[in-house]
Amino acid sequence: MRIAALYDIHGNAPALRAVLDEVRAAAPSLVVVGGDVVAGPQPSEVLDLLVRCGIPLRWVMGNGDREVLHPPDGDAPFEHLIRFAAQRLRPDQRALVETFEPTVAAGGLLFCHGSPRSDEERLTRVSPDERITAALAGVRQAVVVCGHTHQQFDRRAGEHRVVNAGAVGMPYEGRAGAFWALFDDGEPELRETAYDVQAAVDELRATGAPDVDAIMLRESLLEPVDPDEVARYFEAGA
Repeated sequence: MRIAALYDIHGNAPALRAVLDEVRAAAPSLVVVGGDVVAGPQPSEVLDLLVRCGIPLRWVMGNGDREVLHPPDGDAPFEHLIRFAAQRLRPDQRALVETFEPTVAAGGLLFCHGSPRSDEERLTRVSPDERITAALAGVRQAVVVCGHTHQQFDRRAGEHRVVNAGAVGMPYEGRAGAFWALFDDGEPELRETAYDVQAAVDELRATGAPDVDAIMLRESLLEPVDPDEVARYFEAGA
C-alpha cells in the first residue's frame, strides 16, 4: 500500500499546492494528514485543497488543530494567530476538524502527531532511545510516523522504527521547501518539494494574519535557522 504523509501544513496553501502536485503523480492509495493543518494563515484554503485532492484521506489531530477548535484568550502572538485561524473556518470545516483522530492506523503503520500518547510530546532527531521507547510502549505497529517538531528523520529505537514526515508548511530543515513522506508497503521515502517561497510569503502576508513573519515565516522560510540548534532546543523542552 502506498501512503503519502502530509504533516504540519500550518495553513500554508502555496506549499500544499506544490506538494499535492507531486502526491498526485505518486498515486498513493491514501493520504494521511498528520495534524497541525489549520493553525496558520490559510486554514480554510488548505482544507479545501485537501478535501478536493481526489485521494482518500485520513486525518490526525494536532495540538494546533485542537487550539483552533478551542482558541486561547491570551495575548501571546501565537494565540492571536490561532484566533485568526479559528475565525476563518467555515462551519462545515470546523465540523471536519472535530472528526480528526488522535492516531490513525493504516497500511501496517501508526500515524500520530507528537507521539501515540500525546499530540504535544516531542520526539526529535536527538531524543535518547529510551525516551522514544517509553513513548511507544504498547504500540503494536513496527513503524510509527510522527511530526510536531517540523524536522524529518528516520531512526530506530528498540523494536520500533520512527519516521518524522517533516513539515509541509513550516519546516526547520535549514532550507526553505515543503517536506513530507511517501510510504511503499511501510518503507519510507522522505520527500522535499521546491516551490516559489517568495511568492508564497507574499500570499501568506496578504491574508493579514497577525505576526506571521515572526511566528511562521522568518526562521522557517526566509532566514532558516540551524536545524541542529532547533533539534537541541526541542529536545531540551521535551
